[in-house]
Amino acid sequence: MKKIILLQFVFIFTLIGCNQNKKSAASGDTVFEKLSEDYLNGYLAWRPQMGVALGLHEYDGKITDFSKASLDKEVARLKEFDKNLSQIDSASLSKKNYYDWKMMRSNIKNELFSFEDLKIYTKNPMTYAGLIDVNIYIKRNFAPIEQQIKSIIAIENEAPKIYEAAKVNLQDSLALPHIQLAIEIAKGSASFLGTDLLIALKDVKNDTLMKAFNNANKKAIDAINDYASFLEKEKLAKANNKYAIGKANYQKMLLYGEGITMSADDILAVGMKELKKEQESFNAAAKIINPNKKPLDVYNEMQKEHPTAASLIPDARKNLESIRQFLIDKKIVTMPSEVRVMVKETPTYARSTSTASMDTPGPFETKATEAYYYITPVDPKWTPKQQEDWLAQFNFYTTDVVSIHEAYPGHYTQFLHLNASDASKIQKIFGSYAFIEGWAHYTEKMMLDAGFGNTGDPIKAAKYRLAQSGDALLRICRLCVSINTHCHGMNVDDATKFFINNWYQGDKPSRQEALRGTYDPGYLFYTLGKLQILKLREDYKKQEGDKYSLQKFNDAMMDNGMPPIQIMREVLLKDNKSWSKIL
Repeated sequence: MKKIILLQFVFIFTLIGCNQNKKSAASGDTVFEKLSEDYLNGYLAWRPQMGVALGLHEYDGKITDFSKASLDKEVARLKEFDKNLSQIDSASLSKKNYYDWKMMRSNIKNELFSFEDLKIYTKNPMTYAGLIDVNIYIKRNFAPIEQQIKSIIAIENEAPKIYEAAKVNLQDSLALPHIQLAIEIAKGSASFLGTDLLIALKDVKNDTLMKAFNNANKKAIDAINDYASFLEKEKLAKANNKYAIGKANYQKMLLYGEGITMSADDILAVGMKELKKEQESFNAAAKIINPNKKPLDVYNEMQKEHPTAASLIPDARKNLESIRQFLIDKKIVTMPSEVRVMVKETPTYARSTSTASMDTPGPFETKATEAYYYITPVDPKWTPKQQEDWLAQFNFYTTDVVSIHEAYPGHYTQFLHLNASDASKIQKIFGSYAFIEGWAHYTEKMMLDAGFGNTGDPIKAAKYRLAQSGDALLRICRLCVSINTHCHGMNVDDATKFFINNWYQGDKPSRQEALRGTYDPGYLFYTLGKLQILKLREDYKKQEGDKYSLQKFNDAMMDNGMPPIQIMREVLLKDNKSWSKIL
């Protein structure tokens, strides 16, 4: 009898314990979901332009208040949420909420890092240079044109206030490359408002509305030009060359953004090994094309097979469909949509910082779902040599590799998968630099390994491999230059020479890459992310055995948000500890 009574007590206490655990788990999820919704509302309220880009049109016509009081308030808000999230027992969360919790914490740490360590609002004039970005209101018709114009007017009317705040916020002496690029971006932005925007709205017949627009547009152009003039007159003479973020901040960037604890110098060592390995692949491909010439001469000869300035965009568009069909026929990935991407020239104001890029609609956009594959055209003001260097980057083989990266199965395909998946709101808003760019870079070699460009002509196949290897060399050089620039004092001239010597391109594109390294230390994540994905694929293949397929892995990568690859390892690997090494 005592034994039966004891068993009954055990059963009752076990039942109570189970119910309490279930209640605790439910309570943890409830608390987190409420907290995350509050965080997102505040996050986007302070960043309304991001909200519009995401396709959340309650933010139309709004722009951030960049006053010091507003900046301070946002920092306090971020710290409060960081504290509240840290107090949640992550073990009490469902699997999906657990990964969302990790993503939110990563985002908050990154935001605070930008505010307090990188000081982007006080040290980097580029932060403000292109803020009056109203391009989205004319390139996508998510509302009637009159309503779009009202949003543009509301934003442009805020321009004087924004640039006065910028002048107050920025410290006395700023980094020279950042000033120069900010001036260029600001002038490009003003030019866009005064030309492209006017052309886009020339057929609007509402005179009263257009009068209000013209007044606001002039106000914005004047404010932006005044900002550029302020930088030229007040900041250039006081400029410094202190653009390096330093080793301590570099480690924070790796940790907060990607969960990487590996040291920058260890990553640099990996990068230098990859550079040597890729140069060997480059040389091998060149030898197939012409064994009697030096590899660099073969590469330069291949680069002469490029479009003219006039045919650059049409030629880029030409092969997109065949690339898409290849990945379907070879079962590289599942294509979740029939909607195609559109190829266009990069907007004028963005040309100083972009060669080619993908501009997809927001994941919550329901009306204007066009996606744009932008390519920066030749500037007629460049010297003939600079124009030739630029077009050489877009030789016919490299252009297809770039299209793989940007569209199929790179950025655009990843966007389509994200939209079609059951990813949470957090997973659709926040993305890892290493995942997003690492994925697109990974697809370049992956597609060629699967046979793209190999139609039985070994010379043609080798030219594709040479082009792909050349792009890989660019990304590896970025990794090496990023770490050397921000941790070891490499200057822009030396970085330019490093690109010229190891990427094999001319001065103009090499200097542009070196300058990008001064303000975008994270561009190492193209190569680092690719290497992490390749390591994850290797481990996933071991785990799946006979059940593995390339399509299965690629689909799984794209159907689980855009988290740091460290988190993706947890999602895809049942026993991540067995293969914990990231590279």
